[in-house]
Amino acid sequence: MSDAPPSASADTAPITEAEVAKVARLARLTLTADELGRFTHQLADILGHAADIEALDLDDVEPMARPVPLANVLRADEPGEPLDRDEVLAAAPSVEDHRFRVPPSLGEDS
Repeated sequence: MSDAPPSASADTAPITEAEVAKVARLARLTLTADELGRFTHQLADILGHAADIEALDLDDVEPMARPVPLANVLRADEPGEPLDRDEVLAAAPSVEDHRFRVPPSLGEDS
């Protein structure tokens, strides 16, 4: 018995050019004969890889959302010196009553 995983199950036929042409037609894609042959080969490879993965014994593998844990890469949130209000407002495109003036939203009157 070989240690290599099976590439596809014995009862699954490879994808045919006719099937690829039908899917292309349903997607309203026009394929040349060269594209049809190339895409058929590429899709057969993809389906073969999917079959390889499906054939793996994963009974002892714990389900996970991602293969590596997430780590917070942000700096610590520590208070610092505040910005000068007048300096910040001087750089704003529009100021009203010593505050930022923003356009109305959600149908509010200006």
